[in-house]
Amino acid sequence: MKEALSILCLVLLVSVSEAAITKPHYDNFIRCLSSRTNAENPINDAIFTAKNTTAFLSSYVSYTKNKRFTSPNYKTLMAIVTAKHVSHVQATVVCAKSNGIQLRIRSGGHDYEGLSYMSSVPFVILDMFNLRSVTVDVSSKKAWVQAGATLGELNTKINNASKTLAFPAGVCATVGAGGHISGGGYGNLMRKYGITVDHVVDAQIVDVNGKLLNRATMGEDLFWAIRGGGGGSFGVILSWKLNLVEVPRIMTVFRVNKTLEQGGTDVLYKWQLVSTKLPETLFIRAMPQVVNGTRNGKRTIAVVFYAQFMGQADELMAIMNQSLPELGLKREDCQEMSWLNTTLFWADYPAGTPTSILLDRPSSPGDFFKSKSDYVKKPIPKEGIEKLWAAMLKFNQVVWMQWNPYGGVMDRIPATATAFPHRKGNLFKIQYFTTWLDANSTEASLNMMREFYEVAEPYVSSNPREAFFNYRDMDVGNNPSGQTNVDEAKIYGSKYFLGNLKRLMEVKAKYDPENFFKNEQSIPPARVN
Repeated sequence: MKEALSILCLVLLVSVSEAAITKPHYDNFIRCLSSRTNAENPINDAIFTAKNTTAFLSSYVSYTKNKRFTSPNYKTLMAIVTAKHVSHVQATVVCAKSNGIQLRIRSGGHDYEGLSYMSSVPFVILDMFNLRSVTVDVSSKKAWVQAGATLGELNTKINNASKTLAFPAGVCATVGAGGHISGGGYGNLMRKYGITVDHVVDAQIVDVNGKLLNRATMGEDLFWAIRGGGGGSFGVILSWKLNLVEVPRIMTVFRVNKTLEQGGTDVLYKWQLVSTKLPETLFIRAMPQVVNGTRNGKRTIAVVFYAQFMGQADELMAIMNQSLPELGLKREDCQEMSWLNTTLFWADYPAGTPTSILLDRPSSPGDFFKSKSDYVKKPIPKEGIEKLWAAMLKFNQVVWMQWNPYGGVMDRIPATATAFPHRKGNLFKIQYFTTWLDANSTEASLNMMREFYEVAEPYVSSNPREAFFNYRDMDVGNNPSGQTNVDEAKIYGSKYFLGNLKRLMEVKAKYDPENFFKNEQSIPPARVN
């Protein structure tokens, strides 16, 4: 493989010898699991190993969302533990640590770089998907959600309990709550209510010694760190206690396309000037994508504007006519619906799709894909936007961007309130995304994405060039699977966590000084060499 692919797919391509996983390693680990669980909650049927190839592969692939990582590393992956009880989680942590086996924790499988289920050293996957309960208390406006529950399950349970309560999380229904919340997940309620970690009031975590802790017993410094610093560096998140937020019974959404020929560049430029200043009850995402044009099949760019308003259509029309008349929004573009139905709209499901689809859990990966992220502090000039269009049109496969507006409450929450630091001063966050169907196109696709990212560099944040932790990107810096070099960690850590990195490293040194919980982009203890 060429260097460009090897850097990004480190977890796939670097392997150890067949002898790395010795039989004593494996046997001792399995015996340890059995000795630390009881007959009331047996663990044996939750353990999958390569000895049972069919079940093992099925278990691995079912929560592997990126087709780039669908082949497990049989040389290093010792077992998959699909925990069904907290004692299974505790036993897996203790037994992996005592046998010198690395642990990777997977709650939903949407890890963009596969770090929750790939490693080049002997490791075990702790899969959390069976731990998926959601309990909602309407009177206190709170909910407990286990790490393996999906956002679709969380949203459905909240809606079943109350039509006027919600949680400000993302819109992808199959994302696991554990990783999404701990990384500072965001959604279309962020301008009004902030992001996931702004509403976490308690948590249960299994620490490096296998102890089950809550907010009172873990301490405020660790509780601060797992809200935006990712749980996987500090322990295993078992569940979150959430404050729910108020939403109206009727919301309004719209989706409007503007191609370049229809003035899409001008509308997008104006969007940059107004999207953060609109009422915080209104969230408008701009999503440029390559589409087939109308002339001789020539491709062009269409900017799709998705909006969600916490109110009715007539009020939304008045706001849009005053603030962004260039979009040409018409009353018939607007759809009024419940909050739960807006989650179907954002997922591009056809009108009339039953909300039960939010409970579906796909059992196989989608396409090959690669994503990157940026934060934008000042409007990108039109000539810069046109350079981005030119870069997008070079792709031979699906490619798009999402421009997600800031403003509102995001400007008022201090950068140090939680470990998630990207607050005031941002106009919007960009996600770059490309997908392809053929494994042979991987290297070219990754190179194209890097070129696209380079084109954007003059127009985004710098020193450091910020990145969103939940959009994992190995290009921004990484360590080998079994090592954590502090200097390298500072490179990616400063982009993900900015000024909060130092405190995160200190918390890590206090609670996991031997650096048991690690991956290619984990937080190092301050004392690691």
